[in-house]
Amino acid sequence: MENLIFSLHATIPIFLVMVGGYLCKQIKMVDDHFVKILNSFNYKITLPILLLTDIAEADFYAVWDTKFVLFCFLVTLFCILVISILAKLFIKDKSIIGEFIQASYRGSAAVLGVAFIQNIYGSSSIAPLMILATVPLYNVAAVIILSFTAPGSTGLDKNNLKKSLKGIATNPIIIGIFLGMVISMTRIEIPFILNKTLHNFSVLATPLALIGLGAGFEGRKALAKIKPTLICSLTKLFIMPAIFLPMAAMLGFRDEKMVAILIMLGAPTTASTYIMSKNMGHEGVLSSSCVVATTFLSSIFITLWLYFLKLYALI
Repeated sequence: MENLIFSLHATIPIFLVMVGGYLCKQIKMVDDHFVKILNSFNYKITLPILLLTDIAEADFYAVWDTKFVLFCFLVTLFCILVISILAKLFIKDKSIIGEFIQASYRGSAAVLGVAFIQNIYGSSSIAPLMILATVPLYNVAAVIILSFTAPGSTGLDKNNLKKSLKGIATNPIIIGIFLGMVISMTRIEIPFILNKTLHNFSVLATPLALIGLGAGFEGRKALAKIKPTLICSLTKLFIMPAIFLPMAAMLGFRDEKMVAILIMLGAPTTASTYIMSKNMGHEGVLSSSCVVATTFLSSIFITLWLYFLKLYALI
């Protein structure tokens, strides 16, 4: 019972904030325009500052773990390749293959990764390492996959690939992580006034991100393409964690690193999958359905995974 209570304490407050965001949208307190601005503000300002401050205040040489970063990168790459092969072999509707692949591997690592680690451990200095290992790969793989599977595709869209690479280089979250690493490595002391200002912004990151996720939730879209949506959700929330969490345990990952790996593998599909799919000529219905379904179901699955990790003293 103690382990279940721990798991509920780790997950329920996070999802209740998302529910609060959803209810604000339903009672017309916020609208789509507000949600768009909120998500942009959070993505460009508060999340990068949070990651910057967390890693800047950590001892880089103590926090950095090459084995952990390589594990996150290689597992993500393996999942992308295997899901791509299986989707090509077994999905009959070729028009949804690209969306299915992207929605199956690309989770909301930055937002929920930070939220869960903070909620359990009070800081998120490990989350940037996981983000650094996965997010650039997410973006490059998405461009390649969606280019080759788009209706009427003639191969890789070089313009989109170039745009994606530029986007990675100018990604506010990656920049925040990089600056935090530089400050931590060089042991630069941030002046008190600037440090206090940064912290005032950083405390906004998690609640604003969760409110934005909840307010953007559209339940009716989950009914579209229900079969591939359920397969994708099962892959994202159950199969990938079931395969790689035991492997992570055998390699000796524990506590914050194990929670970061859980979120990397089992976080709900990020809303950016829908945006990218639409922008690259795909219908987008499956992407939006997967975002909604995995967001809803993750409240159950992540709680269960945390329960088992706590039960076996891995966190």
